[in-house]
Amino acid sequence: MTHYKNLIVNVRDDVLWLRINRPQSKNALSGATLSELREACAAGAAIASLKAMVVTGEGSESFAAGGDLKEFAAIRSVEATDQLWETGSGALDGIRNFPVPVVAAVNGWALGGGAELAVACDYRVAARHAAIGFIHARLNITCGFGGGADLMRLLGHSRALRHALGAKALSAAEAHALGLVDEVAAEDEALEDCVTRFLEPMLRHKPQVIRAYKRMAVAQREGAPLQARRAIEKECFRDTWMHDDHWSAVDQMTRR
Repeated sequence: MTHYKNLIVNVRDDVLWLRINRPQSKNALSGATLSELREACAAGAAIASLKAMVVTGEGSESFAAGGDLKEFAAIRSVEATDQLWETGSGALDGIRNFPVPVVAAVNGWALGGGAELAVACDYRVAARHAAIGFIHARLNITCGFGGGADLMRLLGHSRALRHALGAKALSAAEAHALGLVDEVAAEDEALEDCVTRFLEPMLRHKPQVIRAYKRMAVAQREGAPLQARRAIEKECFRDTWMHDDHWSAVDQMTRR
C-alpha cells in the first residue's frame, strides 16, 4: 500500500479505510490532501476483492473541518479559483464514483468542505458527538467541491436550501432526523464498531454483486437516462448470472 503524507490507508476484512491524518489542522482539506484522496481512491478502485470503503478523520475532534483556509486564502484569481474547484471536485468524484459502497465515518466536526466530503460518500455514520454543517455562507461563498448538488439530491431542494442558507452545524441527532446521516453510534458504542455493524449486511455478498449494484447507483446519482441505466442493469445481470458464484449458490439451493 502506498505511503501518504496526509492519509493513513489500510485494508481490513475487504474494507479500505482512508483516514485523514492532519489532526494538528483539524483534518482540514489542503490541496495536497485532496490530491492524495484522489490518488488513494484510484489505487483502491483497482483492488478487486474490496467490498466497501470507509473515509474518516484522525482523532475524535474533526472529520474534516473544511478546506484549509490558511492555504486557500492566497487564492485570489479566477484561474486559481477554477483550479481549486477542479482539485476539490475531482478528489470527491473519486469517492462518488468509487466502485463499492463508501461510508463516511463522521468522527467529529464535518464542516464546509468536510461536509461536502461526507455527502460525497454513499452513507454517513456518525459518532454521537459529531456535527455536520454546510457553513460556507458564513464566508460568503457557496460549495467548492461539488457538494451542493449532493446536498440537493439528499435533502431535496427546499430543505437543502434552508440548511445551506442557515449555515448551521447540525448535531449528529439533528442530521439523522433530517436524513443527512444514516446511522448514529449508540451510547457507549465506538464509532468503528457502529460502522462495522452498519456494513455487515452488505459485506455478506460477493464483490462482483456489490460492484454491480454500485454501478447502477452511480448511474442514478449522475442522472443517466433511463435507457442507459437499463443497459447497465442488463449488463450487470448478465455478468453476475454467468459468474461461477451464481451457479454455486443455485446448486446449494436446489440441493436443499
